[in-house]
Amino acid sequence: MISSFRNFAKTKFAGLLVFIIIIPFVFWGMGGMFSSGNTNNVAKINNNNISTQEFIDYLNNSGIPEKTIRENLDNNIIEELLSGLVSNTLINLEIKDFNLLISELTLFKKIKENKNFHDENGIFQRIKYEKFLLENNLSAPGFEQRLKNRELQKNLFDYIGAGTTSPDFLIKKLYEEENKKLEIDFIDLNNFYKRKEEIKDSELINFINDNKDQLKVEYIDFSYAKINPKNLIGVDDFNQSFFDKIDQIEIDISNEVEFETIISDLNIPSKNITNFKFSTDKDEIEKKIFELRNNKFDIFENKNDFILYSIKKISEKSPDINDKEIKKEVLELVSQKNKFDYNKELLDKISNKNFNNSDFLKMGKEKIQTLKLNSIRDNKKFEIDAVKILYSLPVESFTLINDEKNNIYLAKVKKYEKQSIDINSDKFKEYINKQNSNSKNTLLKSYDLFLNNKYDVTLNQKTIERVKNFFQ
Repeated sequence: MISSFRNFAKTKFAGLLVFIIIIPFVFWGMGGMFSSGNTNNVAKINNNNISTQEFIDYLNNSGIPEKTIRENLDNNIIEELLSGLVSNTLINLEIKDFNLLISELTLFKKIKENKNFHDENGIFQRIKYEKFLLENNLSAPGFEQRLKNRELQKNLFDYIGAGTTSPDFLIKKLYEEENKKLEIDFIDLNNFYKRKEEIKDSELINFINDNKDQLKVEYIDFSYAKINPKNLIGVDDFNQSFFDKIDQIEIDISNEVEFETIISDLNIPSKNITNFKFSTDKDEIEKKIFELRNNKFDIFENKNDFILYSIKKISEKSPDINDKEIKKEVLELVSQKNKFDYNKELLDKISNKNFNNSDFLKMGKEKIQTLKLNSIRDNKKFEIDAVKILYSLPVESFTLINDEKNNIYLAKVKKYEKQSIDINSDKFKEYINKQNSNSKNTLLKSYDLFLNNKYDVTLNQKTIERVKNFFQ
């Protein structure tokens, strides 16, 4: 549990910056396919096994510290990393099927063309290449194999997407759709929602009664103690004596020695907390203990301290609006529900064609605003996805849209103003690449679906759990 901390302590608690590089090609629909099998294998693709050792090696080569993996087990980091390995393996099987090859000469040319290995005159310098390998703890064969794999994968996707060129009329159409000017009328719906001060206590109580199971508040009683070299061994250094004592505490925990006995023997003060309810303004350590509440008795690292804690009681209670903090939270929920209900009713009218321009004018009165959008990328007022929705609708259409602060508006598409493009312009060349890229992406998505049918991917859930347990 503490091996990573010992190494970390040597850096004087310096922060760690982790970059996770994952192949952008994802094997869709893989996540739910779990089954038991050979415990030496973590996954199987058709008749090709991925051994547990291969996965461990993949984790070790990912550059992700053990501590980071451990802290993100509940965020499915193991499953995501395994997905990366499966995708990698699957792609390599495709490369083999297509018999794609890269010569040593081509590989050497790629290395020589890398500007990181050039001098100020643009000449390849072997010494820069060697220095790069040394600084990154890489061998030349290992780096070259990685480069080879990357180029083969690139060649595979280039091969699949080959010939995806678009005719001029599609390019013009794409430009016109994205760059036409759009004029809209809109109404801020915040003017129509029921205000919080208008919501009665009876509404809050009814809401609580209707959502009893979902609204139950969890409370815990617990005790904890901060442990550091100063209060444990009387010095400021994280030395071996300190870690030996931490080791003994972990042994005591596993042997179910009581919390009170441990802190009494160590002569360390503790803090007792009752009826603790999670909220963002609470103490960080206490919030962390709440998050770890299902693990009743344990120790964890927190900055310059170790935290020993014991959960005494976990209980659930219905929200009590006599509690000001809880009342505030329930009031916010009811307010949001009222807004949702209002929006849904309005959307239903629009979708059922029970809302027309007369309704819009009557509703808006003096509250209607007008805005001209210059392109599908114009997000000066509304969130970019909302703008895309507007651009997809015909004139005289109505819809609900939002801004960056999630304020909701009723919008009417008023008129479009067409924009043309010169086929000899640089902008047209830009759109050639864009349309070709769109076509290529569509083709690759189809290829992805094809792979789902071609390969039977099975994950060994029992082995995955064993890998997770290794990090716990």
